[in-house]
Amino acid sequence: MTQRHYFGTDGIRGRVGQLPITPELILKLGWAAGRTLAAADGSRRGERPSVLIGKDTRISGYLLEAALESGFSAAGVDVYLCGPLPTPGIAYLTRALRLSAGVVVSASHNPFDDNGIKFFSAAGAKLPDSVEAEIEHAMDMPLACAPSAELGKARRIDDAAGRYIEFCKSTFPSELDLRGLRLVVDCAHGAGYHIAPPVLHELGADVIAIGDEPNGMNINADCGAAKPQRLVEEVMRNGADFGIALDGDGDRLVMVDRAGVIYDGDQLLFVIARDYQRRGVLSGGVVGTLMSNLGFEQALAREGIALDRAKVGDRYVLEQLLARRWHLGGENSGHIICLDKHTTGDAIVAALAVLRAVIEQRTSLAEAAAPVVLFPQRLISVPVMRDWDWKTNIAVRAAETEVLTSLGTTGRVLLRPSGTEPVLRVMVEARDKALADRCAESLAHAIAAAASQAVQ
Repeated sequence: MTQRHYFGTDGIRGRVGQLPITPELILKLGWAAGRTLAAADGSRRGERPSVLIGKDTRISGYLLEAALESGFSAAGVDVYLCGPLPTPGIAYLTRALRLSAGVVVSASHNPFDDNGIKFFSAAGAKLPDSVEAEIEHAMDMPLACAPSAELGKARRIDDAAGRYIEFCKSTFPSELDLRGLRLVVDCAHGAGYHIAPPVLHELGADVIAIGDEPNGMNINADCGAAKPQRLVEEVMRNGADFGIALDGDGDRLVMVDRAGVIYDGDQLLFVIARDYQRRGVLSGGVVGTLMSNLGFEQALAREGIALDRAKVGDRYVLEQLLARRWHLGGENSGHIICLDKHTTGDAIVAALAVLRAVIEQRTSLAEAAAPVVLFPQRLISVPVMRDWDWKTNIAVRAAETEVLTSLGTTGRVLLRPSGTEPVLRVMVEARDKALADRCAESLAHAIAAAASQAVQ
């Protein structure tokens, strides 16, 4: 695959005002995407191509939304604007409105002064690497504005939130409701602030919303799926049955039970998979990633459910699901895909699937997730030069071999470059936390030393 300059694991992301997140480059990105993605779809259908642009609640969303709109218009592409809406909501509306593509202005769980752009195809799926490479190639071309009569128009979708709320509710069985449940919902001051509480309330739950007052600069600030401690406190304080945490763009899920125990993506995916198996609708197995916990894999195996590991990134999970014609996949970070319901990871849809499982089985989340005994994982990010060939470095390989010997058959090592920053991720998993910590730190130190030598 050709080396990509802008796209990482999940679209384009960075600090606002610094490359690649500058108004000039984002305008060019809109134009390039209009040429290579939407225009191709529009020409096949014999009509003007059109795209949907949504965003999370970052203050920089106004700037980047306008830049994208200008770029698409210059490419002769019509634009629909829906304002703040969770990433999976953009995927849903792109399909529902039969548009050429969907675009999300968001940096997911990152701080407010970061932002990013990610794309969905007309089918509501993340773009494959090959299409992203085509967009990057188009960005190297001179920007050529379409003739005035062919410029794209822009219009706003006023009922976007309502449409998506109804979609989320439709994924929950009509014969069930959430009456009698008290739920604390942490919206991370993000795109789900006006979506998740109404969905759960309209299904009958007593909802206590937190993280639902975005001001443009508080998204993910000590809240949400990446920092669920406040959710734990509110669940305990309010005597709630469950806590549900979204991240800033609403595609990650973390849950908390009434005892204040936090459940990650692996544990929640196991609960959903066992429920699908119980109901006889589990198609094949489950797709995880290289980061999926070994304890999760072993728990699935005991239930006779296969786990297939994809590369890190929910779009790679989706690709594997489609290739195998399976329904369930996800990441331990909380991206969970229920492909029988949606084409991408959706925190609200996944939370409803978990709630359905415990309601129908008349059990607790603790009981449902009990078979998953997670192995301690230690993750360290080591700064390295971009494009450094760590795979052939003798010192790195020797250190990795030494760690693998220490772990034996009761642990794993994963080295992978970040898709968004110049670091090498070091993950060590072991039955014993102290061993995982010691091995990860030893390996990270060896990599840092080798990287330093490579610079000299």
